[in-house]
Amino acid sequence: MNTATLIRQRIWTKLDAVAIADSRFDKRFSEVIPDFVGSDAATDRIMALPCAQSGRYVFVTPDNCLVELRRRLLQLGCTLVVSTYGIHRGFFLLEPGMVPPGQELFAAWLDGLEHFGRPISLAEIGARGRFDYLVTGASAVSRDGVRFGKGHGYFDMEWGMFTELGIVDEEVPVIAIVHDVQVVEDKLTPSPTDIIVDMIATPSAMIEVKRSHPRPRGIKWPLLDAAAIAATPPLQELQRMQALLPPA
Repeated sequence: MNTATLIRQRIWTKLDAVAIADSRFDKRFSEVIPDFVGSDAATDRIMALPCAQSGRYVFVTPDNCLVELRRRLLQLGCTLVVSTYGIHRGFFLLEPGMVPPGQELFAAWLDGLEHFGRPISLAEIGARGRFDYLVTGASAVSRDGVRFGKGHGYFDMEWGMFTELGIVDEEVPVIAIVHDVQVVEDKLTPSPTDIIVDMIATPSAMIEVKRSHPRPRGIKWPLLDAAAIAATPPLQELQRMQALLPPA
């Protein structure tokens, strides 16, 4: 059993006490990054950041702990790109004018996202330019910024695709939102695909990370099997964009 798996299992045991059960996945943490008690306080810390005060084009993962953040960003008039669960249906766009006043909370949930938003291709995401910042949930994150998801590597793939488009880099802020019990004290060495975050927002603190490792770039195609690519339409689109496949 590798280090990441051991850390996830250790954290998930602690997380059970503060996690809010998902209506579909309950507390099966290998399938969902849950909301948790205090996520509103962690969201307050993100909204107070300079990048959140000034940024208007944001990538946010579909994790449950980010519902309140997505709601507040919609109220603020931000344009959001949000991945669908497992990236199986690609990405959705929500921008000002799409959500009627008072419906921001529904739009922040995944069903509401797909009701009010629209699918957006990887090419259009790239054409819109750089994200102002990115926010992700996590199963666990170390104080030196090494983030672990559910174990499927979705955020790693999203990041890889965005680096291929040139819309994220070493400078764009990446923020993780987790409960305090999900912060790992171990000193960790990131793998070639691990995303190093800049800040960790928890209910009790904002932890700033001094990055000592570069972030990964590009999609690591040899690490992906044919089934993973077939299940992820944006990866297929990226291959076509890179002329690795003939046009559809």
